[in-house]
Amino acid sequence: MPIKIPAHLPAYDVLSREGVMVMSEDQAARQDIRPLRIGLLNLMPKKIQTENQFARLIGATPLQIELSLIRMTEHQTKNTAAAHMEEFYRPFQEVKAEKFDGLIITGAPIEHLEFGDVTYWGEMREVFDWTQTNVHSTFGVCWGGMAMINHFHGVRKHMLDHKAFGCFRHKNLAPASPYLRGFSDDFVIPVSRWTEMKQAEIDAVPGLRTLLGSDEVGPCLVEDPGHRALYIFNHFEYDSDTLKQEYDRDVASGTAINVPLNYYPDDDPSQKPLNRWRSHAHLLYGNWISEIYETTPYDLERIGLETTDLRR
Repeated sequence: MPIKIPAHLPAYDVLSREGVMVMSEDQAARQDIRPLRIGLLNLMPKKIQTENQFARLIGATPLQIELSLIRMTEHQTKNTAAAHMEEFYRPFQEVKAEKFDGLIITGAPIEHLEFGDVTYWGEMREVFDWTQTNVHSTFGVCWGGMAMINHFHGVRKHMLDHKAFGCFRHKNLAPASPYLRGFSDDFVIPVSRWTEMKQAEIDAVPGLRTLLGSDEVGPCLVEDPGHRALYIFNHFEYDSDTLKQEYDRDVASGTAINVPLNYYPDDDPSQKPLNRWRSHAHLLYGNWISEIYETTPYDLERIGLETTDLRR
């Protein structure tokens, strides 16, 4: 089954050219099926690029997905056309009465700020609490995951003395987890952050379980069954050239930045980078969608009214 998105959303043409099955709202209305409602709370500056990345991953499953684009209510983006935001996005305050099978909360380029100094932190905390009554499963990505684990458990983010930047090897720490079906024991994930979460601080919180981790850049994927959530601090969703775009941007602006490690062949930025994480990205998000499908109530209105643990 395809992902259901507006036919004039840029992602529609991008995914169609890549062979991802997409369906317009008119086509979907003719099918007698309840699609999974997945929200994307997009905090990234390059909204369209981020839409494409996540729509590509969640649209590759055999289930029909209805993707809803959400933004913070008062925060105004400077990097995406106002017309695009007006046509395709709804502010959180307009959707908070609705129920969703899943919600992805993206990263945001605000790592250097304390959580409480973020201009929309008050509404962000409202979003986190809202997920407990209106969302069946939430996936916090990079800053979104760090913020969510901090809100619910007080786990702090720590500044690094240099940016963790490149493709780092990670270990599968929980091979029996349904979220890691098909995962190799060892693989690479793109990393791009100035902060980290400490494994010891995560381990100190009862109920949290680290599923993926790295000797070099620490914990990566954390399961929080009590809040029906996953937190990932790295970027499986990145395109092949996303790290290159970030590197080229910093070089052009004169910002001190190292060549992303283990990304270019021979660490030579004149060569074309190779994507070595795509298959695991599809596995992870496909497994997440499958878990939602197997555990979410058929009646959307029952979301948030049943047990907090997806598998109990």
